[in-house]
Amino acid sequence: MSSKAYVTLLTTAEYLSGVLVLNHSIKAVNSQYPLVVMVTPPVTQHVREILRKQDIKIYEIETLMPEEGRHSLSEHDARFHDTWTKLRVFGLSDFERVVLLDADMIVLRNMDELLDLPLGHDEIAAAHACACNPRKLPHYPADWIPANCAHTAVPNPQAPPPTWSPNAPRPYGQLNSGTVVVNPSKGLADAVVHYLNTEDISKFSFPDQDLLAAFFKGKWKALPWYYNALKTLKVIHAPEWDDKEVRCLHYILHDKPWKTKGLSDGEPAYIEFNNWWWDRYEQILMGLEAKDGSFVRSTIGLEVYNGQ
Repeated sequence: MSSKAYVTLLTTAEYLSGVLVLNHSIKAVNSQYPLVVMVTPPVTQHVREILRKQDIKIYEIETLMPEEGRHSLSEHDARFHDTWTKLRVFGLSDFERVVLLDADMIVLRNMDELLDLPLGHDEIAAAHACACNPRKLPHYPADWIPANCAHTAVPNPQAPPPTWSPNAPRPYGQLNSGTVVVNPSKGLADAVVHYLNTEDISKFSFPDQDLLAAFFKGKWKALPWYYNALKTLKVIHAPEWDDKEVRCLHYILHDKPWKTKGLSDGEPAYIEFNNWWWDRYEQILMGLEAKDGSFVRSTIGLEVYNGQ
């Protein structure tokens, strides 16, 4: 097996279709590197078997959570409950380099160059968070406004991301953890978990990515937007966006593509992006055995799986 890989996390069958589509998209761009999946104990054997049939390597990991009382999530962001476990990626010391990807992403252009990106052993690389809060969610940080967003400072699709400095707006130091380049090691894994268990994390709005931004403050390299192309950027940062530049599209927010099939109203860009996901999903289903295809459909509510 390669000493480099793409990695994602699966903690529930609800995201199985996302993992399968992500894996399909990585292969479709002729990547040299495999997708491996970190799975937690609640993931069923049937889900694991479907992954194995797609030649996806599974890594068994334990769920990672702060001690009780150290952090609480807004009821609006309950979906982030499991994202602390993404930090287990630092312990994948079988690999010298991995690129951590969320399961709600598709790769549209080969981005294997990230596996060779110059990076110190105690550094990570990631793209900036978008701090515009276009939906005006009241539980988001008060300084998340367009004027403070690092993406606002990117005038065209090829322009580099802004650099952080002590005088820059606070969001310039915040990352989105959809795409993170990591050099795993036991020492780094232990240090990250120690930080989780000892530092003040009570004010973190976005569990794993706020911890990463704090732990790696001054030690994370900003990637261009197109390695983690948040779907909202096309609408709220139009000067920055170009479909042809997108390496990896990220279906952020709660309305995942597998929950929104067939919608004809709403933002046209998002409808188009969802169609891209569904095109790949349908291709995958054609290659699955009937039993497995029925189960995968059931995980997103399209068909009741009877367990036979």
